[in-house]
Amino acid sequence: MGIKKINIEKVAAAIEADTGESLPDLRRALAEAKAGLGRVTTPEQMLVRQAREKTGLTQAAFAERIATPVATLRDWEQGRFAPPGGVVCLLRLIIKHPELSQELNAA
Repeated sequence: MGIKKINIEKVAAAIEADTGESLPDLRRALAEAKAGLGRVTTPEQMLVRQAREKTGLTQAAFAERIATPVATLRDWEQGRFAPPGGVVCLLRLIIKHPELSQELNAA
């Protein structure tokens, strides 16, 4: 099946079921991919952004909080690289429990 024939809602529901969480920008990203518009947003990008936004921190502050260079965080948010599995798990925890990120600062 080509990208032009995908059912956006069906694919989005499957991805969200797989991740176990709602991904607010997923449908827009799938619609962009289907339309062939510019860069495609990945689920990992959305996860990084969502975790950072839940904490209310800037890229620099969030990168420091998770002990990651800010350039690496930017690469993850812009889709140049995907975060490693351990970071993905940490991000999922932060999304569900943003207050836990404050404990990272104290550690």
